Amino acid sequence: MPRTLLLPGLIALLLSACAVQTPPAAVAPAPIEPPAPSLPQPEPVAPVETPVAPPPAPQTKPVPQGRAVVAQLVPAKIRDRQGWINDMDSAFTYLKVPATAENVCALAAVIEQESSWQSDPVVPGLDKIVWGKIEERAHRYLVPLPVVKAALLKTSPNGQSYKARIDNLRTEREMNALFEDIAREATKLGLPLNMKNPIRTGGPMQVSVEFAEAHAKVWPYPYNKADSIRHEVFTRRGGVYFGAAILLQYPAPYSQMLYRFADFNAGRYASRNAAFQQAVARLSGRKLALDGDLLSYQGSQPKGSETMSALLTIGSLGMSRDAIVRDLKLEKSAAFGQSELYRKVYAQVDRPGKPAARETLPDIRLVSPKITRKLTTAWFANRVQGRYQACMARQAKGR
Repeated sequence: MPRTLLLPGLIALLLSACAVQTPPAAVAPAPIEPPAPSLPQPEPVAPVETPVAPPPAPQTKPVPQGRAVVAQLVPAKIRDRQGWINDMDSAFTYLKVPATAENVCALAAVIEQESSWQSDPVVPGLDKIVWGKIEERAHRYLVPLPVVKAALLKTSPNGQSYKARIDNLRTEREMNALFEDIAREATKLGLPLNMKNPIRTGGPMQVSVEFAEAHAKVWPYPYNKADSIRHEVFTRRGGVYFGAAILLQYPAPYSQMLYRFADFNAGRYASRNAAFQQAVARLSGRKLALDGDLLSYQGSQPKGSETMSALLTIGSLGMSRDAIVRDLKLEKSAAFGQSELYRKVYAQVDRPGKPAARETLPDIRLVSPKITRKLTTAWFANRVQGRYQACMARQAKGR
């Protein structure tokens, strides 16, 4: 292939490193206790003396509910505060997730951690990240960087050259638009026609585009979208809506929000699954990565994993390989917690008065061109937990 046709294709490769999360199930409401049966009333008896009136009850502020909770807990000094309140309240309403103080503070804490309340957050040095990847690929293919930059001087659909747009990149939303233009002009630029957009997360909560598209298939997106779910992820309303869905719209058997925050970063039920891996390691005597992934996948098809291999060595479970694989396939759902495999593993590791942990923070290293130091899922979860606790403290003072 002529060298000039390879040059623009370097763009597709560089963007794949710029990424950073099962159909959801609505949380079932708590059952309502039936009223106690009424008892037969005794015959009235004339009072002997005039009863003394009880002292007045102390005056307390009513506890805010729904939209009032959101309005109370969204920080006062943020840009377009009312817009954030509207979008958060709408997300709770459309997803049928109760707007309790705990849920509002959890959502607010993740927004603050991921974007500092910016609807289209700026990524510092995004242009340098992009050009660094271009230079890396240019060296790999022995193409001088000036030649690559010359190929990117072609005018893009917005009137600027692709080079100028890369030089001025500030947000992932701009990067997504840039790559979509490149993909549409694949033929003119000599790029493969089956190229896919590699931008996988975005918006004020860094939501996975893949999750948003899957969620919209089973839970209709409530807003009128101009073109695609992908583009909605990069808006404030869409980012908050899908962020609330992945964080809160599923039943999680956790003792504290900390583990939902870890799941937000590592995938639903990662904290439960990491604890299960810990139990399997104890039973099998094997060292396992506590990453919350019980199976590995090739495309959409599950295949073997270290966790599965360890389970196959535990003869006391009395389960066939097929039965073990059947239950491991439930790893991304609440159903795994009621599976035969889950129950049998914990039946053997629990001790009287000392049950094994059902939740633990996954041990995952976060890797991204945007990350310049060693960070982990545990670090992320604890940072968000601190913001959550500060929000709950504000809520307590407001009563």
